[in-house]
Amino acid sequence: MQTIIQTLPKQKNIALVAHDGKKTALKNWCFTHKSILHTHNLYATGTTGLVIEKTTGLCVEKLLSGPMGGDQQIGAKIAEHQIHMLIFFWDPLASQPHDPDVKALLRLAAVWNIPVACNEVTADILISSQVMDQEVSRNLPDYQSYLATRLD
Repeated sequence: MQTIIQTLPKQKNIALVAHDGKKTALKNWCFTHKSILHTHNLYATGTTGLVIEKTTGLCVEKLLSGPMGGDQQIGAKIAEHQIHMLIFFWDPLASQPHDPDVKALLRLAAVWNIPVACNEVTADILISSQVMDQEVSRNLPDYQSYLATRLD
């Protein structure tokens, strides 16, 4: 598939997601990086967003809870180019009833070439990157061209 170049803006739309066993870690991470996060737009699954807002005072657009469709809502925003970064503290040792949704969310992040952190140290590296507050170019699948060739 051919690709096109798209620019991520200086002010990023960041999705914040955490499994139950990792909500405290994500809450603490957000508190630590509050000074950076407040300059960006934050989105989160429902319970996670509520915990982050109450603890940090950051403004978070809360979607549905993950198992109720919040992971899929974030995935849709990724596919529509509305999310520029995913911070997803997932618990690899706990079985999750919505594992297919989680896998789909991570697949969409890979397809649409957005930065993803699945643990604290990776999130630290992303948030402290020199380009965090700059425009960043990324290659995306040229889905419109792909569809056009299928219709010929």
